[in-house]
Amino acid sequence: MSAPLPLFDRRRLLATLCAAASAVSTPSIAQNRARRARSEPAPETYYAERADAMRFADDLAARRGLPAEWVRGMIGQAVFLPNVPRLMLPAPRGTAKNWRVYRSRFIDPVRIRAGVRFWERNHTTLARAQSQFGVPPEIVVGIVGVETIYGQVMGNFRVLDALATLTFDFPPQHPRAQARQAFFQDELEQFLSLSHRTGMDPLTPLGSYAGAMGMPQFMPSSWVRYAIDYDGDGRIDLWNSEADVIGSVANYFVGHGWQPGLRTHYPVRLAPEAQMDALLAPDILPSFSADSFAAKGALPMHGGLSHPGKFALIELQNGDPARPGNEPEYVAGTENFYVITRYNWSSYYAMSVIDLGQEVMLAMRG
Repeated sequence: MSAPLPLFDRRRLLATLCAAASAVSTPSIAQNRARRARSEPAPETYYAERADAMRFADDLAARRGLPAEWVRGMIGQAVFLPNVPRLMLPAPRGTAKNWRVYRSRFIDPVRIRAGVRFWERNHTTLARAQSQFGVPPEIVVGIVGVETIYGQVMGNFRVLDALATLTFDFPPQHPRAQARQAFFQDELEQFLSLSHRTGMDPLTPLGSYAGAMGMPQFMPSSWVRYAIDYDGDGRIDLWNSEADVIGSVANYFVGHGWQPGLRTHYPVRLAPEAQMDALLAPDILPSFSADSFAAKGALPMHGGLSHPGKFALIELQNGDPARPGNEPEYVAGTENFYVITRYNWSSYYAMSVIDLGQEVMLAMRG
C-alpha cells in the first residue's frame, strides 16, 4: 500500500477527476438532448397564422352566407399535417403495376369473413337497396369492404386538418397540382358548409389523409350530394349506421349512371392481330360497340356480343411484362364497370370491389 497523499494533493486530484468526469459527461448530455429533440414532435402550425388561409375563410363565408368569425375560427384551428402532402404524390415513374399484388391486399380471409358478417346483419337493407336503386348487394358489400373493412379502418386524420393542408399546402410537384388543389379547396368549403348546416363539430370527425369520411369514405361533396338517411332516424350517419351507408353507396352509384341488370364486365379473348393501341387508347371509358370491339380483335365472351352498350378494354398489368408469367390480364368493361371507377379512378380498384363482393357472396352460399 502506498503512502497517503497530503491534504492539498488530495483536493487537487479530486478537482482533476471532477473536471475529467465533466468533460466525459458533457457530450453525452448534449447527445441525449439532441435525441430527445429529434423524437419530440415539431410544434404544431395552425392556419390562423396564415394570411392566405384567413382570406380564404372570409371569401368562403361571404359566398356561402356563413358567419365569418365562425369560419375563421374553424380554419384557424386547423393544423398543418406535414406527412399529408407527401402521401398525395403519385408513385415514381417506372413503377410497374401489379394486379395480383394489388388484389391480394383486398381479397383476403379477414375482409371476406367481415363481409359475410356485414351481409348477414344487413341482408334486408341490402335487398331493399337493390330493389330501390338496382345496385346488387355484392357491389355495395365490395365497396365498403375495400374502403374500410366494414368500418374497422376509417382513418385517424382529423378531416379539417387534412382538407386544410391539401387546400393551402398541396405539393406543387404533383403533375396535376393546380386542379387537385382546387378540388380540395372545394371539399374544405363543402365540409364546413355541411358542418354548419347539420350542427356537426368540424373539429371532431376523423377520416383518411385526403379527408374521406365514414365506412364508405365519402368526400364532403359526395356526402352532400349522395348521402341519405336510410334507417329513418332523421339524420345521416356514415360512421355508425350501416343502413345509411348501404343506401348512400347505392344512391352514389345511381347518381353516376348505374344501369340495373347490366353486367360490370365480360371475359375477353384477344386475337393475335388485335389492334391494342386503338383498343387501349380510351383507357377505362367505354367507347366501342360489341361489333367494333370484335372488329379490332377483342372478342367479349359469355354473351358479350349481345351486350347493348359499349365496352372498354381493361388492362390489368402484373409487373414487368418481359418476365415469364407476368403477362397482363384483360376484361371487357361495361358502363357499370366505369361507374365503379367513379368511386376511385382505377380499374384495379374496380376489379377489387367486384372480386371481393363475389368472394363474399360465394362464402355466404357456402
